Amino acid sequence: MKNDKPTSFDIAYRAGVSQPTVSRALRNSPLVSKATRDRIHAIAKELNYKVDINARNLRAQRSQTLALLFCEDPGTGDSIINPFFLSMLGSITKAAATRGYDVLISFQQDSDDWGADYEDAHKADGIIFLGYGDYTTYIEKITRLDEVDAHFITWGPVLEGQPGHFIGCDNLNSAYEATMHLVEHGHKRIAFLGDTSQRAPEFSARHQGFARALLERKCIIDPDLQVDATSTEASGYEAMKSLLQRDASFDAVFGASDLIALGAIKALHEHGLSVPEDVAVIGFDDIPVAAFSNPPLTTVHQDTLLAGELLVENLIRVIEGETIEAQQIPGTLIVRESCGRHSSE
Repeated sequence: MKNDKPTSFDIAYRAGVSQPTVSRALRNSPLVSKATRDRIHAIAKELNYKVDINARNLRAQRSQTLALLFCEDPGTGDSIINPFFLSMLGSITKAAATRGYDVLISFQQDSDDWGADYEDAHKADGIIFLGYGDYTTYIEKITRLDEVDAHFITWGPVLEGQPGHFIGCDNLNSAYEATMHLVEHGHKRIAFLGDTSQRAPEFSARHQGFARALLERKCIIDPDLQVDATSTEASGYEAMKSLLQRDASFDAVFGASDLIALGAIKALHEHGLSVPEDVAVIGFDDIPVAAFSNPPLTTVHQDTLLAGELLVENLIRVIEGETIEAQQIPGTLIVRESCGRHSSE
């Protein structure tokens, strides 16, 4: 026997919106525009649609699960996860368990509706995003999540006016301090390896801190000493090879990530240059391998333990309907042999 009872999917089809938008409109969510709410209510009345209270109550139940979605970001070896984020995994899992939540780990797919994939499908009560690839594409997707009142938080850049909720490192000031360390130890012509475009706002902020330090100390900012690179060893290696082919003079290198810096060191060694005797190198992230590279890498440490705790704590607050503020965590300079050691440190 055919069931002619109208559903929320029928309303969604007539209104030209998603089913989650229909559900929110019928709850009079302020995150659905008044015009869309009025249209959906009118269609529901026309179809004689009645809200299934039992189904709504079932949907309102919590899964006590948080989704942790990694961006596929080749790092070192065969891994498709940046090792920096792997170091954050343990703290997120522990913080979630302490608060009575399980963690569902997966990858960010090309779906247009992450909210429907996880929260609306009752797989998770909220989503933590680690990594984002091209920021300009990512921000378009989370704008849609924000519009439908989804529960999510991102580890990434903290920018004025951005949608959603972000927690990240104080990239600008941390890079400033790292660059000042190089300048204070006699380095005048410092190269920067990393993408400085809007696609990579964290790298861009690190470059801003880098440039501010050089300007304050009246050092030359030579555009020939900046080469775009993504956060992989291979990209850092190729960026350094490109820089060496320019035959530009430099005495230090700031890699926008540890992976970039490690790739640059390999290229320098192949070119017959010693680190730090000929060229000092500094990175950013303090991934585990940084302490065991040859030479051990000077870098900016990001507190992944605190980051994981803050991501979980603030996502749960979002789930509970509380208002949260974006936060930036200061980085800490870790001096190792790639910049040379000094008795004053």
